Amino acid sequence: MDTNKPESEASFPEWLKPGGLLGVFALIFIFLLAFTYELTRERIAIQDQLRLEAQLKQLLVPGSYDNEPATDIYQPANSNRIVYRARLNNSPVAALIKTVAKDGYSGSIQLLVGIKTSGEILGVRALEHRETPGLGDDINLSRSDWILSFNNRSLRDPSPEGWAVTKDGGVFDAFTGATITPRAVIGEIKKTLIYFEDHHKELFQ
Repeated sequence: MDTNKPESEASFPEWLKPGGLLGVFALIFIFLLAFTYELTRERIAIQDQLRLEAQLKQLLVPGSYDNEPATDIYQPANSNRIVYRARLNNSPVAALIKTVAKDGYSGSIQLLVGIKTSGEILGVRALEHRETPGLGDDINLSRSDWILSFNNRSLRDPSPEGWAVTKDGGVFDAFTGATITPRAVIGEIKKTLIYFEDHHKELFQ
């Protein structure tokens, strides 16, 4: 035992040493972060819900449904799709399917595809993506009306072979200087239509 150690140093609290102070500051930071998260979590959830409702309403005809599609949800097993269902007097009107095209030029493209019970497309919207500004972002309605070219289309209009860009023998235009993005979107819309046709009954159970 070092009997020559100054009393002030020997009694210096461990938590006030540099390492201890760092730990205290880390704990304070974690507490503030958790507090801020709890404070804003409900507000963020409300904003996300309002944004979702606005996105769904873009594809639905006012008065054609009387439920709340944003809360009438079907989550298929083993699928990245989420299905929001519109009904009128408890009868199915449309399925609004959130899906992901994984083969965009800059990564995944999140889409919302609205499909009538008849199998015709109500509309399509690009929700999230990282496509190149000025090229691939023409999938945004705010940039171009290209996304509207799918309105009222179905698996039979055009034929399955026609669900491609014109460069690949299909009927849909690509963008000047950008083919990968529209190719990914068209391919995913076609897959979504096939999914809807194959699972029509279970979607509205």
